[in-house]
Order: sequence, then C-alpha cells, then structure tokens
Amino acid sequence: MSKKKLPDIEKDFSKWYQDVVYQAELVDQSPVRGCFVIRPYGTAIWENIKSALDKRIKETGHKNALFPLLIPKAFLEKEAEHVEGFSPELAVVTHAGGKDLDEPLVVRPTSETMIHFMFAKWIKSWRDLPMKINQWANVVRWEMRPRAFLRTSEFFWQEGHTAHETVQEAEQEALLMLQEYVNLAQDYLAIPVIAGLKSDSEKFPGADKTYTFEALMPDGKAVQMGTSHMISQNFAKAFGMSYQDKEGKLAYPYLTSWGATTRLVGAMVMAHGDQKGLVVPPKIAPTQVVIIPILKKGADNGAVLAVAHQVKNKLEATQCSVLVDEDETKSPGAKFFKWELRGIPVRIEIGPRDIEQGKAVVADRLGEVKEAIALDGIDIFVVELLEAMQNKMFERAKARVQAQTFKKEKLVDFGKDLAAQGGFYRTGWCRNPECEKQLKQYQAMTRCLLKEKTFEKCFHCDQDSVSDVLVAKSY
Repeated sequence: MSKKKLPDIEKDFSKWYQDVVYQAELVDQSPVRGCFVIRPYGTAIWENIKSALDKRIKETGHKNALFPLLIPKAFLEKEAEHVEGFSPELAVVTHAGGKDLDEPLVVRPTSETMIHFMFAKWIKSWRDLPMKINQWANVVRWEMRPRAFLRTSEFFWQEGHTAHETVQEAEQEALLMLQEYVNLAQDYLAIPVIAGLKSDSEKFPGADKTYTFEALMPDGKAVQMGTSHMISQNFAKAFGMSYQDKEGKLAYPYLTSWGATTRLVGAMVMAHGDQKGLVVPPKIAPTQVVIIPILKKGADNGAVLAVAHQVKNKLEATQCSVLVDEDETKSPGAKFFKWELRGIPVRIEIGPRDIEQGKAVVADRLGEVKEAIALDGIDIFVVELLEAMQNKMFERAKARVQAQTFKKEKLVDFGKDLAAQGGFYRTGWCRNPECEKQLKQYQAMTRCLLKEKTFEKCFHCDQDSVSDVLVAKSY
C-alpha cells in the first residue's frame, strides 16, 4: 500500500471519496464500464452489514431464496409503468448458445416480475399467505455516470418480496421493513437518516407508494439509502396471481418489495471519513482492533510478540475482531498510516518499555483517546471504548446533519444557497408536480414527504401546502 496523500476533504470531497475507496482497497475497476470489483476489505464490510440485516430479515418471518439472473423481456412488459421506468437502464441478451434467441432476455434490474411469476404458481389459497421471500443477489441497471458503490451498473443488494391478504397487512409490512432499515443505518452504520414517502414522480415504477430513508453527506448532498414499496395489486393482476380467499372467492394479494444495496458502504465512507481515510463504525468493522508490536531490528522481539498475542486472545474472548501486525519490513509509522487509512477503530501499541510497565498504549480512530492502559484490564477498556466510539460517531454525524438542515419558505429565497452549499431543506409543498420541477434549476429534487405540516404555503406557488417536504441535491 503506497503512502499517498489524500486530496483535501474540505476542498474536493468528490476526489477525496474517489481516492479513499481505492487507496483503502475497498474497490478496483473492472474492464466493464460501471462495474467495479469489490475487494476483500470492501466485501468484508458489506458482509458485516449483510449479516446484521439478514438476521433481522429472518427474525421478522422472511425466508431467503434465489431466483434466476435472466428474465424474459415479456415479463417486464406485463406491467407498463414498470417497463417504462426501467427501459433506459436495461441490459438485454439477444444471442446465446451460438444463435439468436427466440425471445430476448433481460439481465434483472430487479426481480419483481420473476418472483411474481413464481408467486402466481405458489399462491392458490389464503392459507398460502402471507408469503415472505428475500433474495441476496446482484442486479444490472446501466449507469451513465458511475461512481464506486454510489452509482454502478452492477450492484449487490437484498430484495424482499411479500404477498398479503389485506392492504393493511401489506402497509404494515412495508413500514416494518422501512423501520428495520432505519435501525440498521443508525445503530450499525452510525448514520442518522430521515424516513418518509417518495413523491409520485420519484416512486418505484409500478408501485402505489415508495417509502425511503435518506442520509445527508458532509458535502451537502443526499443519498437514498434504501426503499420499501407498497406495490399493492398491480403486479398481482398482471401475473394472474389469484387465489381462493376465506369466503371461497377469487382474490388478488397485496404485494410489497424492499431493498438496500452496497451503496450503504459508500454512504458509510462519506459520512465518517476524514483526512486520514476511512473511519469504520465498530459494529461493522471487519477488524475492530489492530495490535502493533514495536519491533526492533536485529533484536529478540519474542517477548513483545508474546504479549501482543496474549492481548489478542483476551480481546477475542470478548468477541472483538483483532489483528496483530507482525510485518517486520514496515516501520510503526507506516503501519499507523495503513490502518488509519483503513479506518480500524482501535489501535494498540506494545513495546518493550510498555511491557516493563505492564501497560500498552490504546488509541481510537476518532483521535480522542490515546493513553497507556494496564494490560490486566485492557480488554474491558477496549470493549467500552468501542461502544463509546459507535455512539460518538452517530452523535457526530447527527450534529453535522442538524447544522446542514434548514427550514425555508420560498425556493426563490433559498434556491441559490441550496445550489451552492447543499443541505437538507425542509419546506412546504402543494404536491403539484409542476412546482416540483422548479427544483431542477438548482440541481435539487424532493427527497421525501414528511408527515408534519409546519408551512402554510407551497415553496413555489401560493397554494396551500399539503405537508412538509425534504428537498436536497443528490448523487
């Protein structure tokens, strides 16, 4: 790993992000434009996020399944709004097995159509409901302006799909999974988010409602972290998904779908990173503690290494993930640089003098703690430090977002500030799409509708506001 200085995070946040995801070895470019290789370290972070979410998906009554990558193009055309929404992003296979295909196949942009085809085969009675399926998969949506993790032609995600007897049950399901996403973002990624309903122009193609949870990055742009959709009965009717209800009549189930992607890794990088590189929240860090033995060239370092591994064993007994950096070819300074760049939450330095004093130096990645701690109680100290770091990271991010959030009445007054510095702008909206279009001149858009109504008038026209809306620029 080369010791290359990162771009100034304050002056060029975009370039800083671009450099840090490569230098920290999260991703690398592939020969296919818009498709990235997620390297082992980036994959390990994603797997920890995936593990936390997968646990909750199963605990809330869903079962994992795997569905084909290729979907008959005719499936997408069964739901007109769906195919229209995805058409520009589709990758289509027309030739395979040495000949032209009788029917084109689409590389899945999402799996609603394939899964709903299967639901129609599986759901025959009200006793088959609710049906709750989740898939961990990769999908393809051709991206014109790719950026690692944030916008990629191929990305990895989970997509949940459920079918219910009543619209009330489906609504509860969509909101349940939205809340699980919010909990994941805030409790594991330490990223504060705002949840709400997407406007009609921004909702998922073919859905009745789309719920979203939005995060604000340090450069003032918003990231859609994930979505949960009330698809209702549109797809059920398109795929002939009828069943016999409790009265013996034919009925159509109410459907939902919901998903979160590897974009969460990119959001984590941006939300917490600093001039030294990544700062990974302890709950999702592949390595929570790195131990750096201070080794002397040409000396017997056996005692230092032995103590380092004793400390490692103590920490692993508390379920901490620990690495001992025994590389004798690198100086302590080079090692500090490497692990700070990768965002390891806690560093422990152990040298001969430390051993004589029965202590080790413990430093946190936030730069707030660096002190000598007795080896006897170091495991307890580190566990408490990791917990405190997780909380501090969330509170830091929350304070930053609060400082970047504004309440403004009229776009004509706040539009220039929105375009120049970004941020979350809370304002009123009449729900007229023509007013929504006015945001484009400031490179902004509605992010989500809010339940509260604190503004009497729309941000653009003089009509009454229906409710508050969150406005921001986005990636």
